[in-house]
Amino acid sequence: MDIHQVEMDQKTNMIRLADFPQLRLITWNRCDDGMVDEREALAIYERNWRFVDQARLDENEKALIERLVQDLGGGRMNV
Repeated sequence: MDIHQVEMDQKTNMIRLADFPQLRLITWNRCDDGMVDEREALAIYERNWRFVDQARLDENEKALIERLVQDLGGGRMNV
């Protein structure tokens, strides 16, 4: 890995799947301690929204989704 890749990795906000219960459920096929960047997390939520139990979203996960939609999705979630 070159120095530019290391710098890029440090600037990318990574999300630990296990920290967000619904995200963890829809990424059941990944490692328990897996991590994704914010763009990938938003894409996962959008692709799998029909499987997200919205009633079970805790406040932290709701805030994460709202922030991802505002920052990366132009204020709209593509579901």
